Amino acid sequence: MARKALNLPNCLTLARILAAPVIVLLLYLEMWFQFRFGAYLACLMFMLASLTDMFDGMIARQQNTITNLGKFLDPLADKLLIGSVLIMLVRMGADWKVPAWVVIIIVGRELMVTGMRAVAAEKGEVVAADKFGKAKTIVQMFALVPLLWHYPVFGYNPVPLGQVLLYLALVLTVFSGANYLVNFYKKWLKQEEN
Repeated sequence: MARKALNLPNCLTLARILAAPVIVLLLYLEMWFQFRFGAYLACLMFMLASLTDMFDGMIARQQNTITNLGKFLDPLADKLLIGSVLIMLVRMGADWKVPAWVVIIIVGRELMVTGMRAVAAEKGEVVAADKFGKAKTIVQMFALVPLLWHYPVFGYNPVPLGQVLLYLALVLTVFSGANYLVNFYKKWLKQEEN
């Protein structure tokens, strides 16, 4: 059982979880010591961690190694990675152009969906991410890359692109959260009413 749970896709997911504190540390180096390479390294590590999100699911489907642990850890890893980066970008200050209210809505939605998943788990079901949740995660990841890089590249400032993508991600976040809530109500709460 342990060998099946620690398959390659789940190890990639665990790597994404472990990347989050390293990225936070690199951003603190940027903040405390004006170590510009802290932002660059954090961005590169975030991109690598984000790639594991694509590969873990693809490998699990190809090798037929989809597990309940993977279904549980995959969205948790995304939330931890993205949430920690968003909170750090707010902490970095106004120059980093990530408003706290946007992060509050995104993190609040993630907590709500995690709560719904916990209720489903009590009933013996694992709620995997749906297509809207996956789209939201992809856009969030694309938004965070230019926001993490932060510094101009050959005279091009990547921050405005990151901001546009972040607001698009916010819209998808709210929509996908509402979709989870409606489906949760239909499936679970109506069962309890009957």
